[in-house]
Amino acid sequence: MPIYEYHCEKCGEDFECLVLGSEKVLCRKCRSGRIRKRISACGFVSKGSGGETVKKAAGSACGSCSAGSCTSCRS
Repeated sequence: MPIYEYHCEKCGEDFECLVLGSEKVLCRKCRSGRIRKRISACGFVSKGSGGETVKKAAGSACGSCSAGSCTSCRS
């Protein structure tokens, strides 16, 4: 059961939600269904060959992830 990050387009609330099957997700603040799923950073570190940690992606302003942009730093 994955936990997804969402953004409410009605009130601007950002929230996480545990999704069970095809459950419909509503905003926790205003109960609107006008939400969109956000891309979130993963909770693991990828290792290259020989145990080298994958470096930060080029152009990323976030120092804590390897994504080109992420929801935690909004870059």
